[in-house]
Amino acid sequence: MKKSSDLQDLLFDLWRDLQDIRVLWQVAVISAGLVLAWWAGRTLQPRLARAETRWQLGVEGLKRAQFPLTALVVVLIGRAVLKQWQANVHLLNVAVPLLTALAIIRVAVYVLRHVFAPGGWLSASERVIAWVVWVGFALYITGLSPELLGFLDGLAFSAGKQRISALMIAQGVLSVAVTLLIALWIGALIEKRVMAADRVDINLRVMAAKLVRAAFVLAAVLVALPAVGIDVTVLSVFGGAIGVGVGFGLQKIASNYVSGFIILMDRSVSIGDLITVDKYTGQLTKMTGRYVVIRGLDGTESVIPNETIITSPVINHSYTDRRIRLPVPVQVSYASDLEAAMAIMVEAARRHPRVLAEPAPGVLIKSFGESGVDLELGVWLDDPEHGQGNLRSDLYLDMWREFKARGIEIPYPRRDVHLYTAGAASRDAPQ
Repeated sequence: MKKSSDLQDLLFDLWRDLQDIRVLWQVAVISAGLVLAWWAGRTLQPRLARAETRWQLGVEGLKRAQFPLTALVVVLIGRAVLKQWQANVHLLNVAVPLLTALAIIRVAVYVLRHVFAPGGWLSASERVIAWVVWVGFALYITGLSPELLGFLDGLAFSAGKQRISALMIAQGVLSVAVTLLIALWIGALIEKRVMAADRVDINLRVMAAKLVRAAFVLAAVLVALPAVGIDVTVLSVFGGAIGVGVGFGLQKIASNYVSGFIILMDRSVSIGDLITVDKYTGQLTKMTGRYVVIRGLDGTESVIPNETIITSPVINHSYTDRRIRLPVPVQVSYASDLEAAMAIMVEAARRHPRVLAEPAPGVLIKSFGESGVDLELGVWLDDPEHGQGNLRSDLYLDMWREFKARGIEIPYPRRDVHLYTAGAASRDAPQ
């Protein structure tokens, strides 16, 4: 009966306020809060848009929470003032948790979207957060929250000297989840700023970002567990279990993570390098704690475990110098003007925008083949990640046009065949 009477008293108080002319003051406070929040958003939007890119995560979060928080501040101030004039402010008492719930939902959903990769489970998590917040608001409004908390606290058991209740477990899960989300969000803010420091080596930036995020996660766990009365020393049990797991079945996973930090520290490869690992060749586009991503020249992406980078031979085409030499073989006939052909090949290379002027392109005579003279045009380029086959194709097409215009022949295999009749063959036979 008490729960039902609490809800009835709330509804009765609201109905009584609505019949009182003084309720217009409460409506005015709520309206002023909403209007002021809208005006503040319109005023701050241009300034927030000009904020530095490295703080974009924080700016976006501020824009999402600005409206409900501004309205909440105005309503709280208005409620405090109206309490001096009139005793009943039940409408404002309802508006305060409503605006608080809206701010919590907006901030929590925003943090989730920036901490985790988009996915189907993320949409479900957003709905769960909204439902949990609104259910908590409903329990607060109806006065059922003390009874629910007491019921959960009564569901308890003892583990040694520690009394563990359902309420403690729920508080622990909520505290750890909230602190982890906040830690990951702050880590993302710091990571974005660290990655924007162009003067620092990319490997050091990646390693610093990962260490900062790991440190924040560890700090969040160490802060959240004691806050709900859980002894941190129990983590030693989990540490021992993890050690046994690494010893028996997680060697590869642990090896990949350790190898990831070794790669970042020794700077053997960096993001943007053109590398060859095993049968994979492409540009290194991403480095994580467990793997690297190599984008091939045909657009395909290969996920390579970090351990493979450590234990296998790696060809880094841009380790100390991004410039590479690209050979372009050509064969011309013996009857052609050899010096003119060599000059045409050099001029075709100089006309191409991707060919570097220094070192200058040059032509070598490789050999005298069966069908013609083997030449090789050597050109240098500093953007191998853009492909080599397309550059060869452009050079071949340009040289083909000039060869046709200058009468330079590209030979094809020729064979001399001698035919003998049967009579002639017998006469030519040795006696």
